[in-house]
Amino acid sequence: MRRAAPKKKRILIVDDHPMMREGLAQLIDHEPDLQTAAQADSGAHALELMAVELPDLLLLDISLPDKSGVELIKDIQTLHASLPILVVSMHDESLYAERVLRAGGRGYIMKQEGGQKLMQAIRQVLGGQIYVSERISARILERFSGHRADSHSPVEKLSDREFEVFQLLGQGEGTRQIANRLHLSIKTVEVHRANIRKKLELATGAELVRYAIRWNEAQNP
Repeated sequence: MRRAAPKKKRILIVDDHPMMREGLAQLIDHEPDLQTAAQADSGAHALELMAVELPDLLLLDISLPDKSGVELIKDIQTLHASLPILVVSMHDESLYAERVLRAGGRGYIMKQEGGQKLMQAIRQVLGGQIYVSERISARILERFSGHRADSHSPVEKLSDREFEVFQLLGQGEGTRQIANRLHLSIKTVEVHRANIRKKLELATGAELVRYAIRWNEAQNP
């Protein structure tokens, strides 16, 4: 009797760039043990598809048009706590990897790592392990041992929500726009702005906006 082929693990891809989604899907579908379950272009679309597709893993970009990937991970953890999430992003892991893990993600890999590393990360997360680079792993272990690693950027001091507000400031959005985008009150956004200024040691709101814009341009040349 023939032995039944093992069931392929189904992966939901969430990325707002169609070419990136297609490229990831092609990589995944060429693997004998993996297949693409569906593709989503936003956080809301991902939540809709998850209820129907029941994937084994979520492959998620950190930058989405309707909400940050970190906040989406928190939402998914509330609804589907056992679903492993691997973030694949162009953004520097030193700023995002630990935020992703704290939110409930199981791994972080930068897009420039290439297909072979990505497949390794996918299988590692599917196997119940965490995947981060050796550099991030060493930094986490150093902090765990009580020897906090030096912060390379003052932006790392920001909480997840403060970081989200800071990013939107860098994209040219004002307080009211940020409040609408994040479903917060204007007063709450103003408090976040004040806390960000304090942590970044900036004297005025104008300095904060200039700093945020320069930082955003450096991240997205």
